[in-house]
Amino acid sequence: MTIEEFTQKMESVFEDELPGSFTPDTDFRNIATWSSMYALIIVALFETDFKTTVTGDQLRKCSTVRDLYQLLPK
Repeated sequence: MTIEEFTQKMESVFEDELPGSFTPDTDFRNIATWSSMYALIIVALFETDFKTTVTGDQLRKCSTVRDLYQLLPK
């Protein structure tokens, strides 16, 4: 999966964001609707779509879409 495809997938998680508004450098924690609910959604997305586990500690260290992308298995 390319970073562009991953960015689009992350954008789809945040339903209130305009299509095309995310970039790899988007700081998802600064989105007005960010909450712990989105953290759980991201963890679940990694488990279901990418078959990998993201820990709370790993997620806390991420702030941009690019940071999350780096957690994907290579």
